[in-house]
Amino acid sequence: MSARELDAAGITDPELRASYEACRRLNASHGKTYYLATLLLPKHKRPYVHALYGFARYADEIVDDLASTLSDAEKAEWLITWGAQFVEDVKNGGSDHPISKAVVDTVRRWDIPMSYIEDFLASMRMDLTVTEYATYEDLMVYMHGSAAVIGLQMVPVLEPLVPREVADPYAADLGIAFQLSNFIRDVGEDLQRGRIYLPMEDLAAFDVTREHLERGVVDASIRRLLAFEIARTREMYRTARQGVRLLHPTSRPCIETALTLYGGILDEVGRADYQVLTGRVRVSRAKRACVAGPGLVRAYRARQESGHTGRTPAA
Repeated sequence: MSARELDAAGITDPELRASYEACRRLNASHGKTYYLATLLLPKHKRPYVHALYGFARYADEIVDDLASTLSDAEKAEWLITWGAQFVEDVKNGGSDHPISKAVVDTVRRWDIPMSYIEDFLASMRMDLTVTEYATYEDLMVYMHGSAAVIGLQMVPVLEPLVPREVADPYAADLGIAFQLSNFIRDVGEDLQRGRIYLPMEDLAAFDVTREHLERGVVDASIRRLLAFEIARTREMYRTARQGVRLLHPTSRPCIETALTLYGGILDEVGRADYQVLTGRVRVSRAKRACVAGPGLVRAYRARQESGHTGRTPAA
């Protein structure tokens, strides 16, 4: 399938194809929900989404690799060096790095602002030193770079039917909603890394402390805290959903499916009685298939009805 996607996108250089394929593998292995939704896009757009997601996963894996021999200071230096080289590679029009090569190509083809890349790397560096966030506003500073800009990077590829300044807020909200869902699902895993992504002011409001969470027992206070976080995240989804209609028709099934699948994470947390401290809840493969199947039908119809699948950017 990946070769057909690259052929459809007009990507012919062997080294560039290998880089896009490496990004696709990162997307497929680390972002199963996101990857499934990506398959609903026209073939010629998928490599660029794989590249953007692969870039994010590559940096994130360096930061989160608990088995790494690098210290936090060395990881921070690696991020700074890699980021500076990436900026230089974009200016020069190419890269020798096995992951960056495809991402540089994507950024240049779709004219993605470099500020998004810089903000993302800044948030990755925050993960090396910041272990909790006092307020929701503080968390939003982090999520601008770690989540909102991921949505913003996607906007050109999704081809909005309105000016960017109209579509961008919805894309940013969607990226944030996706990440908030992951934060709620991954409370236990993040604690193992020494981090809490739920605002400390929220914990205090429900009489929950870090030590309380670290005990691993979900009691009434923790359930109330998580129910509050889920309600706020659902509101973010409701806001973001309004932006789907602003996209090219062939992009809508992808985003609608992603909305449903990521929103399903919140459903599963509730079904699991909020047991997120000692294990990870998952949307089952069967449920993902039930969502993706109708999405494939909508994607096919959208391509037939629109008469075209959106533009292919020049190399």
